Amino acid sequence: MNTEQLNEITGRVFNIQFFCVHDGTGIRTTVFLKGCPLRCLWCHNPEGISKDVHLSFSENKCLRCGACAAVCAAHKMTDGRHTVERSECTLKGDCVKVCPTEALSIVGRDITVGEVVGEILRDKKFYADSGGGATFSGGEPAMQPEFLFALVKATKAEGINVAVETSGCAPYRVYESLLPYVDTFLFDCKETNPELHKKFTGVDNKLLTDNLRKLHDAGASILLRCPIVPGLNDRDEHFQGLAKLSKELPNLIGVELLAYHKLAASKSGRMGLAVQDEYEPPSPEVKAEWNAKLEAYGANVFDA
Repeated sequence: MNTEQLNEITGRVFNIQFFCVHDGTGIRTTVFLKGCPLRCLWCHNPEGISKDVHLSFSENKCLRCGACAAVCAAHKMTDGRHTVERSECTLKGDCVKVCPTEALSIVGRDITVGEVVGEILRDKKFYADSGGGATFSGGEPAMQPEFLFALVKATKAEGINVAVETSGCAPYRVYESLLPYVDTFLFDCKETNPELHKKFTGVDNKLLTDNLRKLHDAGASILLRCPIVPGLNDRDEHFQGLAKLSKELPNLIGVELLAYHKLAASKSGRMGLAVQDEYEPPSPEVKAEWNAKLEAYGANVFDA
């Protein structure tokens, strides 16, 4: 497939975020693809779970001017309050165009590989100066395998460092096809106990762990990234499991613990989705204790 054909492939993203510093080395542009097979209780990007497009409404930004109601029947102004009848929403975006405060937005858009790469190239100088590049995340980017493959190949052809963040929840052939073009896999490990993994995410972790091992054995550069949620997986057993796994995979870059935050609940509410339970974010001191435990158990701790 030539470059022109690659650039015409279309997929669905929900955000392209510039100047990211936590999604791989250096300054990066992170492209978030829609769709995910996991249903993590603490999901940080609920807008990426479904492949569907959503309307987001931030009530705290709303002036209750009625401009949206004038162009779309899904918006109701009742007793000075703005409500959205989502069953009547056509997702055409007419309401978004007339909202003066950007209280409304469409989450999810179809875009070609060429358009994505064009966005990535805007900051090419920053990548060169900082050792950064592009990161493809989600959702689970491997849920759109043809689009993801075309993205990483076209981006790499531009001389840009490529990272893919994944849970590993896809057939191994998807990851095998990416190997020649991906500099680093940011591989999420949610829980090492199989039963708890299914309880926390809705899926078994056997495929995920098998893919991790296969990628490691194939020579992939992998950073194991582990979201830690107080009251769920902040257990010594899990830290011991992570250390054991890292020792079995000696060529990992390391193990990075990611502290839980509360941003997801507000995003879910804005899109009319079920709001996740909230947990208490850890203090920096608690996270430091987690890292110390992990290191004591023998893991190579990566703390960006």
